[in-house]
Amino acid sequence: MKQTISTSTAPAAIGTYSQAVAAAGTVYLSGQIGLDPDSMELVGDNLELQLHQVFRNLAAVCTAAGGSLADVVKLNVYLLSMDDFATVNKIMAEHMPKPYPARAAVAVSGLPKGALIEIDGVMHVQQQQ
Repeated sequence: MKQTISTSTAPAAIGTYSQAVAAAGTVYLSGQIGLDPDSMELVGDNLELQLHQVFRNLAAVCTAAGGSLADVVKLNVYLLSMDDFATVNKIMAEHMPKPYPARAAVAVSGLPKGALIEIDGVMHVQQQQ
């Protein structure tokens, strides 16, 4: 059985997808870009501003799913430029507790709304009995 996760404290989906879907103790977090959940606009054209917002958005969805960023086991990072890899590592360390999740990082040619970064992930939560 799967359950869709939705919260107003993270940006609404801008396409045909859910913010997250939970199934058998695993939560699949849809990609988040640096959108402000209230205005649905990017928080700025600066990678650092967008990246902090991405982690706030991911944290909000994790909370709505009954977990936290500490429960994330896998992240996928999509960057417009691999030159930003060190910045991603620095800011990720500010938001994600150790031990860090498994992660992939890839360069892409474009992202929704002109974002500079997008991150999706997988979270594990204890099932309610």
